[in-house]
Amino acid sequence: MLVIKKETYDEMSVEGAKIVAALIRKKPNAVIGFATGSTPLGLYKELIRLHKEEGLDFSKITTFNLDEYVGLRPEHPESYHYFMWNNLFKHVNADPRHIHIPMGMADDIDRFCEWYEEQIEEYGGIDLQILGIGANGHIAFNEPGSSLGSRTRIKTLTEETRKDNARFFNNNMDEVPKYAITMGIGTIMDAWELLLLASGSGKADAIKMTVEGPITAMVPATIVQMHQIATIIVDREAGAKLTGIYTG
Repeated sequence: MLVIKKETYDEMSVEGAKIVAALIRKKPNAVIGFATGSTPLGLYKELIRLHKEEGLDFSKITTFNLDEYVGLRPEHPESYHYFMWNNLFKHVNADPRHIHIPMGMADDIDRFCEWYEEQIEEYGGIDLQILGIGANGHIAFNEPGSSLGSRTRIKTLTEETRKDNARFFNNNMDEVPKYAITMGIGTIMDAWELLLLASGSGKADAIKMTVEGPITAMVPATIVQMHQIATIIVDREAGAKLTGIYTG
């Protein structure tokens, strides 16, 4: 596990984008797992810049997103379909036929989750999985207590996670979905390489537990310690409570 501490959010984002871009240049048909939320926005902004200014080619990549709310249509402004298209895909030359985002409106969600796992396997697995982290240490929507061997499935969101996400729904808890489809921790760990980003003081405790604490299902992100090729990039505030000496 490599931990990289950067001074600012922008520096963290650029460093993360370098890793993604290097993979695409080395393997144009790479399979990349994408994350949503505010943390990766800077990384996506830099990837868009690299595409427009330096010709980074997304045309052959395949994508799989981590999660999606149950009950939100793709065109809903807070759906993760909308997020990914608005913040990355429509700005680069990714092929829509090779973009995969969980379908929160699926008629049979259990069968959809099985299909999603089958698709990942069919494409040869995920080369690089981008991750954020919740204040309680969740990755994707794998809340504390999730099985460390779990696969793609429907999950009930904790009140803490729903409160964290309420800002995206006009701070109206009644509008925040109670369920989500999420890749499982086992699915995430099957990726060849992991890239976890964290920014801000609100993530400092979670990062300290993830990097320096014991591996436990109560802090799902701690499983990243067991991955052979995992990079964690934090800004100064998110890394403030780390006691070890890490690369800067």
